[in-house]
Amino acid sequence: MRRRILLSMVAALTLTTLVLGVPLAFTAWKWVEDINRNELRNRLDGISEEVTRQERDGVVYGELDTKAVRLLIPANGKLTIIYPTPTEPNKKVDIGADTVRDPLSESWSMGTDGSLRLEVPSAPMHSMQRQALGAVLGLVLISLGAGIAVAVVTARRVADPLRDVAARAARLAMGDFRADPRRHGITELDRVSDVLDSATVEIAGRLQREHALVADVSHQLRSRLTAVRLRLDELSAHADPAVVHEAEEAMAQVDRLTEAIDELVRASRDEGAAERDPLPVVAELRSVVAEWRHPFAEAGRKLVLLGDPTLKAPVTGSRLREALAVLVDNALMHGGGTCTVSVRTVTGRMDDHEPLVVVEVADEGDGVRDELAPHIFDRGFSAAGSTGVGLALARALIEADGGRLELQRRRPALFAVFLGSSGVASRPIAVGTEPR
Repeated sequence: MRRRILLSMVAALTLTTLVLGVPLAFTAWKWVEDINRNELRNRLDGISEEVTRQERDGVVYGELDTKAVRLLIPANGKLTIIYPTPTEPNKKVDIGADTVRDPLSESWSMGTDGSLRLEVPSAPMHSMQRQALGAVLGLVLISLGAGIAVAVVTARRVADPLRDVAARAARLAMGDFRADPRRHGITELDRVSDVLDSATVEIAGRLQREHALVADVSHQLRSRLTAVRLRLDELSAHADPAVVHEAEEAMAQVDRLTEAIDELVRASRDEGAAERDPLPVVAELRSVVAEWRHPFAEAGRKLVLLGDPTLKAPVTGSRLREALAVLVDNALMHGGGTCTVSVRTVTGRMDDHEPLVVVEVADEGDGVRDELAPHIFDRGFSAAGSTGVGLALARALIEADGGRLELQRRRPALFAVFLGSSGVASRPIAVGTEPR
């Protein structure tokens, strides 16, 4: 930011310097020449008065007293007098140097009394012109240096506060809600800082209320689940073995649901996935696949889990299981054929040798229509009459652990969950592209 501002200001200063400096240099050059020519005209005026005075005194031009005239001729100069005489209409008299190299000349007309021509070497004038150009160039450089100094100070004054405000916004995005009393004396940026202060207070308050609500809801759910489990525990004492089996299965479901609620509450208070211990991904997914195999079997379909059991990723187990449950449920409701959940590794960028763990959920159905694909993860969007929350929730759960959920293929549908550190979400993945 600072560099762009500085370059812009320097470019403007340079352009302004050229626009003003070139005409100023030309003016200085012509000004020196005008001074020298005016000096020659003044000398010619004096010579003309002297010649005219001698004529009035009856001096014959051929016997002109050149001593008084020579005093008005510059060093190394040459004066040419052309005047009429009774014997010569244009008599010419040269006074001074025989020849003048590279002369600067001025002429003076005396009417019927003749004319004067004064020549002097132009080298002194050119020397003065070069000195004038040097002075102009020095002034231009001084002005440009002063302008650049002002540009550096201005760029720092503008860019540094912008960086501070951007860093503060980044800290706010990372969950740092501490107030920052610093102000920079720039009205617009100070206004942004005031808004960030207000947003910090509002976001912190909302998060606190949401955490309190999550705690209250989880408490109420656990209380209700405890009551349900007590009723199921009573049914487990029934004389019918089938009833006992169903009661025990239901109690196991209640226990898993209670454990999932506790893990989700704990995970909502965690800072991220970077400091978590890697978990075996296949082992975390087995319970989800086992739970959904029965609904798939009732629909005449299969649910298969494939993958290397040794693959691990730094994720929250409850988040991963809930996200996979959403994808499997989506495959059951909208897909067809066998649903395959596979766990494998892929390579990130070409220069990154660290593999990433990806969980793919694919089925053999008709897939996702082209007009629906860009909006499939939008919250509240649904083309089948559902709530439109599931896929948005699944993506949020995966991104909370620094991963990424994408529709990797439209027909047949293939969803890919990329697991890894917080940088995974922004890294290109070297897998097949989604067909258009």
